[in-house]
Amino acid sequence: MAERWVDLNCDMGESFGAYGLGRDDEMLELITSANIACGFHAGDPRVMERTVTRAAERGVGIGAHVGFPDLVGFGRRPLAASAAEVRTDVLYQVGAVFAFCRALGVPLQHVKPHGALYNMALRDRALAEAVAQAVAAFDRDLILVAPKGSELALAGERAGLPVAYEGFADRNYNPDGTLVDRSRPDAVIADAGLAARRVVRMVTEGVVEAVDGTVIPHPVHTVCIHGDNPEAVALARAVRRRLEEAGVRVAPMGRVRG
Repeated sequence: MAERWVDLNCDMGESFGAYGLGRDDEMLELITSANIACGFHAGDPRVMERTVTRAAERGVGIGAHVGFPDLVGFGRRPLAASAAEVRTDVLYQVGAVFAFCRALGVPLQHVKPHGALYNMALRDRALAEAVAQAVAAFDRDLILVAPKGSELALAGERAGLPVAYEGFADRNYNPDGTLVDRSRPDAVIADAGLAARRVVRMVTEGVVEAVDGTVIPHPVHTVCIHGDNPEAVALARAVRRRLEEAGVRVAPMGRVRG
């Protein structure tokens, strides 16, 4: 049997000024790639530098978590941004995280859109192209994170970018493969055991069970555990343990993608 690998990614660096969010230090001991907020939906320069430093110290892959300029809404509100605005905003944010990587002598590994920008770019070809064009203009070796078959993944592939197919440990899925809207009470999974079993199935079988019981194709290179989920640490521990029991090795997505 071929050896299986997967990356575990987490959104972090989402504190801002005097406001703290997430348990970044604990999560950095459990994940292999960090999506670091770039100051638009969360984060600030001090938080970015600290998070990049701590990720690098632990050998965790570093990514830019780019979003809409919406601190009040945490980047989860759809904005009527043009494709040109999205392209330049993404390029600006990637540059912000890269500046700290450059100063610390560590590589930038990937780019992952956040919240509403992510969800909109999965369906909207123009926005997806804008994100992919921004990443490609900066560095065609950067990995773009997106679900397989989405407009965002397809745009990345057309732009010649390496794409890491993503799944979510702590989110429920609709039968069409999209995420259940956060306005619904069943959108987020808090049961660590359930999340771990679902992740193992994504990695070993390439499928996930939707909320209606439908089993849908969902191959992954990387699995996200949201850092702002109150159960994030317990989820990450359970996921890593179950993956190890299933013989799956965990590594940063650059190594998983090959």
